[in-house]
Amino acid sequence: MRPARTTTPKKIDAPPAGAVAATVAARYLDAMTQAAELSIALAQINPRLGDVAGNAELLRAARAQAASMGADIVMFSELFLSGYPPEDLASKPAFQDSCRQALDALARETGDGGPAVLVGLPWAEDGALYNAYALLDEGRIAAVRFKVDLPNYGPFDEKRIFTPGPLPGPIVARGVRIGVPICEDIWGDEVIECLAETGAEILLVPNGSPYWRGKNDERFNIAAARVTESGLPLVYLNQVGGQDELVFDGASFVLQSDCALAAQLPSFEECVALTRWRREGGEWRCVEAPRTLVVEGEKADYAACVLGLRDYVEKIGFPGVVLGLSGGVDSALCAAIAVDALGAERVHCVMLPYRYTSQESLDDALACAQALGVRYDILPIAEGVEGVERALDPLFAGTERGVTEENVQSRIRGLMLMSISNKFGAMVVTTGNKSEMSVGYATLYGDMNGGFNPIKDLYKQEVFRLCALRNGWRPVGALGPDGVVIPENIIVKPPSAELRENQTDQDSLPPYDMLDAILEELVEKETRVSDIVAMGYDAETVARVERLLTIAEYKRRQAAPGVKVTRRNFGRDRRYPIVNRFRDTGAPAYAPDTDIRGAAAPARADIDF
Repeated sequence: MRPARTTTPKKIDAPPAGAVAATVAARYLDAMTQAAELSIALAQINPRLGDVAGNAELLRAARAQAASMGADIVMFSELFLSGYPPEDLASKPAFQDSCRQALDALARETGDGGPAVLVGLPWAEDGALYNAYALLDEGRIAAVRFKVDLPNYGPFDEKRIFTPGPLPGPIVARGVRIGVPICEDIWGDEVIECLAETGAEILLVPNGSPYWRGKNDERFNIAAARVTESGLPLVYLNQVGGQDELVFDGASFVLQSDCALAAQLPSFEECVALTRWRREGGEWRCVEAPRTLVVEGEKADYAACVLGLRDYVEKIGFPGVVLGLSGGVDSALCAAIAVDALGAERVHCVMLPYRYTSQESLDDALACAQALGVRYDILPIAEGVEGVERALDPLFAGTERGVTEENVQSRIRGLMLMSISNKFGAMVVTTGNKSEMSVGYATLYGDMNGGFNPIKDLYKQEVFRLCALRNGWRPVGALGPDGVVIPENIIVKPPSAELRENQTDQDSLPPYDMLDAILEELVEKETRVSDIVAMGYDAETVARVERLLTIAEYKRRQAAPGVKVTRRNFGRDRRYPIVNRFRDTGAPAYAPDTDIRGAAAPARADIDF
């Protein structure tokens, strides 16, 4: 057994690629004894960002479980010690120190003869900060590799935080040459090509890959492309759990060198799974591993909303949640998600009726609360609304009633929910959907009040579908009841904010099937107004929706965070300026005049200096 190291280890330099690759690979081979069998445990578990000591304890528990399974190596997800994504927290020197101190302690503990550990952390060295992955074995930090390809799109901002590492060579772990490309490193071919040329035998890929609809297919396609190019088997280990707006779905998998699926871990669930490997005919094959069906489609969307809300509440430390239950479809779905995430005893629903609240809504809200088994209170808001109106009367006298007075109702409801939250500690769940947030059909400091929104990235039509889905299906691990939890009448009746007599949403908005289709083109695809009109939509309607989308940016900037479900959510993905005078007029696509361009860009020799 080697003694523990207390000094900073020297990194194993990356072997060069190119013409000398074969020589370097041979030197690696000569330096070790080839193993014939290997057991790798995949720790698909849920870290808490910033809780370095807590994450280290999770690692110790998972390593002990892996040891009991007979694992030689246990691998963890990208930046596991810090949590992912750490954003600017990773740049804080005290945080870097904490991560490194924890790593050193964990490295010493691997002198106990148990499994080697592969774990990620921010690594500061020579004035640079790297997204690193370290091998801990025999009481020391045996190797460190740095992420090369730093993503800088959508929810990722790694280029402003980390320095890209050099092209890596394999590390030797338990007699096997292992490549450890980190997450985005496999989305191009350069890193894998270098690893294959320098003698890697197995690719172990730690990931912090957040969920969005259809992501599993993307991951498989990318992984399969790298396996096909390199001829190497690949382990794709992904983080699981919620972090702010992101949800990591796990769904880790293993591909054989011929791209056959050898292992599939569950989605949205923690687990430590053992994979057994054998060298056959000069290459490694996974000969034993679990195979689990993953949740896909709308079921995956619902599961993401549940996990995202659960982890936001649990990781911050709220005792529970409170929300306004209006009798409408959005709040009903949020209530069901909250109960599935936290249990009925931690969900408080409040009906806040005014004179425009129908008996139908009162009945539907009560039925939904009873089906979910939550605490349900009715707090009329008439005195609050009328008190505010009396206070404003000296300024408003002689003016017509309108949207301002309607918004007073919404703001009194927001005030009451926030007061309940302040008094008892439960977090307010806000319940607006993506259709409403797109066009600003929401009230600042009213129904937009809250700490977190589980349906923020779901369009209205998707809300209806998830309500029907949940009535016939209960996700694994959900704490809510089986059966119908959202009364059918809530799903089929026309949506209404009930802020005036006989109001429906369609008084102010196009029908939701049309609105959602237009918004999907504008938000998800950045389609020109003229191209949407060419699809058959009314030009005036499309132009109006585009205008509402643009001018509502200031509201979205002040909205609560919410679960990311689509590829392009508001906040992390779609970032527009608030002060913005541009409007798409509906003009057709412009074709630049190539003659003008040629005249405006003369050859350098023709420029008179």
